[in-house]
Amino acid sequence: MQCDILEMGRRAKAVKAELARMGVQKKNELLTSIADALTVNEDKILAANQTDLENAEHNGVPKPMLDRLKLTPQRIRGIADSVREVARLEDPVGRVEEGFIRPNGLRIEKVRVPMGVIGMIYEARPNVTVDAAVLCLKAGSAVILRGGKEAFHSSSALVQVMRKAIAACGAPEDLVQLVGDTSRESATQMMRLNGYIDVLIPRGGAGLIRSVVENATVPVIETGTGNCHIYVDASADLEMAAAITDNAKTSRPSVCNAAESLLVHKDVAEAFLPMVKERLDQSHVTLHGCPETVRILGAEVVPATQEDYAKEYLDYQMSIKVVSDLDEAIAHIARYSTGHSECIVTRNLESAQRFTDEVDSAAVYVNASTRFTDGGEFGLGAEIGISTQKLHARGPLGLRELTATKFRVYGNGQIR
Repeated sequence: MQCDILEMGRRAKAVKAELARMGVQKKNELLTSIADALTVNEDKILAANQTDLENAEHNGVPKPMLDRLKLTPQRIRGIADSVREVARLEDPVGRVEEGFIRPNGLRIEKVRVPMGVIGMIYEARPNVTVDAAVLCLKAGSAVILRGGKEAFHSSSALVQVMRKAIAACGAPEDLVQLVGDTSRESATQMMRLNGYIDVLIPRGGAGLIRSVVENATVPVIETGTGNCHIYVDASADLEMAAAITDNAKTSRPSVCNAAESLLVHKDVAEAFLPMVKERLDQSHVTLHGCPETVRILGAEVVPATQEDYAKEYLDYQMSIKVVSDLDEAIAHIARYSTGHSECIVTRNLESAQRFTDEVDSAAVYVNASTRFTDGGEFGLGAEIGISTQKLHARGPLGLRELTATKFRVYGNGQIR
C-alpha cells in the first residue's frame, strides 16, 4: 500500500507543472469537458451509486447519511452545473495581491500561485469527489482523492469519467487520481507523503478530522465539524426565530452547517419553545433539553447531558438550553462550539453587535439561518469545505484559498 500511494504521489508531482503552465482558457476547457461527461455518463454513475446505497442500507447506515450518499439524475445535473459555475469563476492563479517599490528600487509583487498537489480525505459524499477535483484543477493543482468506503463505487465511477474527460482534452489524466484502498492505512500514508502532497484537506466527521490533524506530517487545512448554535434573544421576533430554527435544523440535517443546539432566553422560553417544537415535530426531531425545557415542553423531551450539548448530531435531533441572558449564551457557545457557524435572533442592535464581536466562529449570523455557510451562498463560488482554523484560511475554502502566494522581486543590479 505504501508503494501504491507513493507512486500516486510521484505521478501527481510529475504532472503538476503542466497544469501550472495552463492558462485559464485551457483549464476551463477541462472543466467543461468534465461537466459534459458527467451528464453523458449519468446511467453509469447512478448504477455505481445504487451499489453503494444497497451496501449502506445493508450495513445499517442512518437515513440522513444515506441522503448524503445518494445520487439522482437531478443531483448529477446539479453537480455538472456546479462544475460549469467553477469554470465561470475568476482564476486566482497569477493574481497580484499587492505590489510596492522599496527605497533601493526593488519592485516587489505578491502573486497567487498553485499549491502543487492537494490531497483530499473525505467520507461518504460522492459530490465531494467532483467538487474537490474541479476546484483543485481550476486552482492549478493536481489532486489525490481518498474517499470513504461507503461511496467507493460512486467515487470510482466519477473519477473514471473525469479522467477520460481530461484525457479527451489532451491533458494528463493523472491530474486527478483516486486511492483504491479505503483502509485506515491508505489514509495514514497520505498524511505522511511529504515531498509529494503539498497540502492535505480532511472533510468529514470529527474522528476523521482529528486523526488527520494529529497524525499528518504534511501541511493540513482543517475543515471543521459543525456544532452550530442558534440563540433566541429576549427581543427576538419569535415567528422569525422559529422559522430560522426549523430551516437550520431540518432542511438538511446531515450537513455541517445545520444547527445542532438551540439556546433560548428565559424571558421568551414559555412562549417560544412550544412554537418551535410544533415546527420541529413535523420533521420528527428528537429534542434533548435542560430541566427548564423539560418543564415547559413535557416528557417528550429527553433530558440533555453534557455530551448532548457537545454533539454534532447530523440527524433529526437537537439540544436545547434555556439561558438567563446573552452572557450565558455566549459562554455556552464558547464551551461547546466547534467554531463553525452561530446565529442570534434579535431586534436589539447592541445584543447583535456583542454577539458578532464576541462569538469566535468562522461565520456569525444575525437573524439568518446557519445553512448559508457555503461558498456558493456567500457568492464565492463552489467550495471544498468550511475551514474552522485560523491559519491560511477560515470559512468557505474556495479557489483563492486553494492557492498559495509567492513574491516576485524585480531589480536592476541591487546588492546588499
